[in-house]
Amino acid sequence: MGFMMSDTTDVQTVMLDGKRFVILLEADYRRLVSARVGVELPPADGAGNRPAVEAMRAVMARDIVRDRQRLGWSQAELARRAGIRVETLNRIEGGKHTPSVPTVQKIDAAFQAAEPKLPIRKAKKRKA
Repeated sequence: MGFMMSDTTDVQTVMLDGKRFVILLEADYRRLVSARVGVELPPADGAGNRPAVEAMRAVMARDIVRDRQRLGWSQAELARRAGIRVETLNRIEGGKHTPSVPTVQKIDAAFQAAEPKLPIRKAKKRKA
């Protein structure tokens, strides 16, 4: 097992078996964990399957919250830019509501207008 330490600015890393790990203060770790974005995925059944609708809601909520926070926007700001109600966005981000396609398109358009280089998430086509 290889072990290598490096220190650049305030970031410390360790290389173990060719993989790079970041070392941080426990207080910083706890802050990051408590600030985790998004809704938890629903529990899997005995076969490892999750309810599709609830899982999709959670994944979509995480993506929207992550992109909104990266831009430094509040829910009110994103809702205003997307032309939707704050209450609707709150339910979507909480994983409590499945948005319509037009609502998703409005949210995506608001993100694209602010940051055109954001990746556009397209659904994968399933083979018949």
